Amino acid sequence: MIVLLVSAAISLVFALAVTPLYTRLATRLGWGQFIRADGPQSHHTKRGTPQMGGLVFIVATIVGYFGGKLVGSLDGVPNYPSAPALLVLLLMVGLGAVGFVDDYLKVRKRQSLGLGGWAKIAGQVAVGVVFAVLALQLPDQYGQTPASTAISAVRDIEWLDLTRLGLVVGIGLAVIWFVFIIVATSNAVNVLDGLDGLATGSTIFSASAFVLIGFWQNGQACLGRLADAVRPGGAVDADLYRCYPVQAPLDLAVVAACLAAALIGFLWYNTSPAQLFMGDVGSLGLGGALAGLAILTHTQLLLVLVAGLPLVVTGSVILQRIYFKLTRGKRIFLMSPLHHHFELKGWAEIRIVVRFWIVSGLFVAAAVGLFYLDWVIHPVP
Repeated sequence: MIVLLVSAAISLVFALAVTPLYTRLATRLGWGQFIRADGPQSHHTKRGTPQMGGLVFIVATIVGYFGGKLVGSLDGVPNYPSAPALLVLLLMVGLGAVGFVDDYLKVRKRQSLGLGGWAKIAGQVAVGVVFAVLALQLPDQYGQTPASTAISAVRDIEWLDLTRLGLVVGIGLAVIWFVFIIVATSNAVNVLDGLDGLATGSTIFSASAFVLIGFWQNGQACLGRLADAVRPGGAVDADLYRCYPVQAPLDLAVVAACLAAALIGFLWYNTSPAQLFMGDVGSLGLGGALAGLAILTHTQLLLVLVAGLPLVVTGSVILQRIYFKLTRGKRIFLMSPLHHHFELKGWAEIRIVVRFWIVSGLFVAAAVGLFYLDWVIHPVP
């Protein structure tokens, strides 16, 4: 618990201190935002705002995590990083790198388009495959790997274990499933990042959910004791039977806490009117972190609620395009993504952002509620 609090504090202070320094550096380097010509007219005033600010909170998350580990080792007992935490950080950095290339090409070409759509997806898939393969390896002392081959909701669903189709086929399908989650979530956060502070504030809620989930899982961890669930005489230890076979859940909570704290520090400067934009380096990295946390806490389908707002906003884009093609030019929304629709209806930007934050908070509250409800009603033989 101390490591979690110290790690989060380090990330927060780092983000608060470094963001204005980075903003000045990005301004000197000419890393300014380019605005789509077909976007809302109010956005043209944001042209030239420094971007690629996601670099700050990605580094702040890493610094906070390892700083907390160092502080936790000062009592003479080594507090080593865990494989799951390192995998989430690897995924965040890897997808952030794809986003950085995209952002840098925009700056270099001086236009709002960087990497081509398929090139960006190829980069996301490559990073996702590396993560997925590693996540299905690296067992701990109890034989638990960071990820399992079972599709999970609030815990693994036994009858949806993909290895029922054969070990090789199951592992292959698990890798594909993980990559799908990673690509979908990172692109969803990327689509959401269209207004000052919108994606930042929403992801703070989502990351906080994983802090609670990881912390609860740590308190109810199986730690290889499932065989002890049945006591002598046939009595059942209900709490132990309902435990979570998750590797290093507390360390995953630490990473989530560092991410949430780093985003709070970044939001101080990213709120309307934004002094700095996160860019694709930030949005893709954030989506990757959320996907990694969902996969490694075995709450994959729960991510539909934890990242509910990004998925709804992305859904508005998909609906708009399908309806546009089917009706040969008609639209459901004045403009997609959804937040631009409300802009064109005359809503002030800050009103849209705050109301969308409220929606995001409600999604996350529902997710945490369902997670705990599973514990309460989980069947015990």
